[in-house]
Amino acid sequence: MKEDNMPVEETEKEILKEDVDGSDSAATTQKQPHRGVYLLPNLFTTAALFSGFYSIIAAMNGNFTHASVAIFISMVLDGLDGRVARLTRTQSAFGAEYDSLADMVSFGIAPALVAFTWALAPLGKVGWIAAFIYAVGAALRLARFNTMIGSQDKRYFTGLPSPSAAAIVAGVIWASESAGVSGDQVASVMALLVPITGLLMVSNVKYRSFKDLNIKGRVPFVVLLIAVLILVLIALEPALVLAIMFCAYGVWGLLGIFIKQLR
Repeated sequence: MKEDNMPVEETEKEILKEDVDGSDSAATTQKQPHRGVYLLPNLFTTAALFSGFYSIIAAMNGNFTHASVAIFISMVLDGLDGRVARLTRTQSAFGAEYDSLADMVSFGIAPALVAFTWALAPLGKVGWIAAFIYAVGAALRLARFNTMIGSQDKRYFTGLPSPSAAAIVAGVIWASESAGVSGDQVASVMALLVPITGLLMVSNVKYRSFKDLNIKGRVPFVVLLIAVLILVLIALEPALVLAIMFCAYGVWGLLGIFIKQLR
């Protein structure tokens, strides 16, 4: 199931659900399945799947920077296929299911295996259990998201979105590699970070989806300056800035719980 990049989570299945709910005849008329599939949105999904698969291959070859970057590329492509389907009116049940399977590879299996190969393997059972907790967390997250479509507040995600979780793991690995820090040096940290991230995906912690953000309206001039500053920082230190951004997003949901309790 597609979850959109931080902080956007919009899927072909969600779009399809909205279309079905808005039609009186869809509930009573069973349509015959159409032969063939829509090419354009499924090409983006395939590209996202390829990027996730390449991430695993790169990690097996010891190129962890490329492996981490491939996960971020997969996030971008994952954020495009649903929008392309909506713009071209080519959303379908097949595309939604295909996207869900691709997400499991790109944001479930790939980050777990990259983290295991980079840092967790020397820890033995502790290492592979930590990686498995992340992988099963992503699978449960995607399954739960599929069943909750149309029944939850679109302003919030229940649990950390899987693309954001993958970005946390990949961002930390990418930033560490850029700083010359090996996986062996931070193995203990990764043994905590990876399973915690996996558990956050299946938690009840609320994360803002920013779907209610009006990007078409007018904003204060300072907002544009901040956006430009962020882009400049990403251009200067992409690994470090992206890692900080996604880690901050992951922590922000937890802070929201404490803020509510203080109120």
